[in-house]
Amino acid sequence: MVNVRSVEPTDDPDWWRMSTPQGPARLRLRAHAEYGILDHDYVDDTASWQVPARVVPNGEGAEFMITFHRPPSLTDAVLKEQTDLVDTELAALKEILESGRADVTA
Repeated sequence: MVNVRSVEPTDDPDWWRMSTPQGPARLRLRAHAEYGILDHDYVDDTASWQVPARVVPNGEGAEFMITFHRPPSLTDAVLKEQTDLVDTELAALKEILESGRADVTA
């Protein structure tokens, strides 16, 4: 992974502590599996934002959609850098899922 280096639980079961290239951050998932909702909240030292995400069945697979809204504290360049990192991670995850490999440490 390039955008998240490590993840660990916190005392609050709704939040996860993360190490990122930009420093420490926290993540909370607001998932509702039966509706394909995988929204999450992200907080770091420079910004916080909500990220809506959906998983929609499509034949034998699924489509994953994620929407990024730029927080006022981030420049367009930093948001682009971050979304490019997410694209890289999603491409790697797609490759792993489609290959049937069991290891997800790539």
